[in-house]
Amino acid sequence: MNRIFLGVTGASGAAYAARALEALTAAGCAVGLCVSDAGAHVISHELMGGGREAPADPAGVVAGFAARHARAPGTVTVLGLRDMAAPFASGSSLAPGALICPCSGATLGHIAAGAAQNLIHRCADVMLKERRTLVLMTRETPMSLIHIENMATVTRAGAVVMPAAPGFYNLPSSVGDLVDFMVGKALDHLGVENRLIGRWGMEPT
Repeated sequence: MNRIFLGVTGASGAAYAARALEALTAAGCAVGLCVSDAGAHVISHELMGGGREAPADPAGVVAGFAARHARAPGTVTVLGLRDMAAPFASGSSLAPGALICPCSGATLGHIAAGAAQNLIHRCADVMLKERRTLVLMTRETPMSLIHIENMATVTRAGAVVMPAAPGFYNLPSSVGDLVDFMVGKALDHLGVENRLIGRWGMEPT
């Protein structure tokens, strides 16, 4: 079973994370899910109808998110943000890939600097040092020169930087189609089979 790390940080775009979790588990992946406190805040606000205040129970938000969006029972392990004993914190775990979705500017900065302060940063660091697949779905606009230089740094180190900028050539008819476009692109880079997006020049199957 393909093991994939899914990190969710505090940028707007929780719908991308939800769809990624659905698609990864539907594809039979074993997902290690780690959500930052700010990520739980965004999930609460954007997906669960919570207000703008930080949720009183971030762990409950994450558990609810995992239960709601896993498409196969037992395929998601919720990992603590400070759990440096998690398998994904070591290259010896041989996990083939990680997706940080959405990836905040702060998280991008930590990864670019090699300054791992939590499990999400550490897993990204492991993917880079082990020459494995790291996809960062950044979600910020406009971008400052700091963001751009950090993107260049992680790209040179081996990451795939994938700003949440969906295309329109598939003639999307819903927000869900736009979300699927980005998640499908991310899964392609992770080597996870999916049918979330149409393939240019190919008949749909």
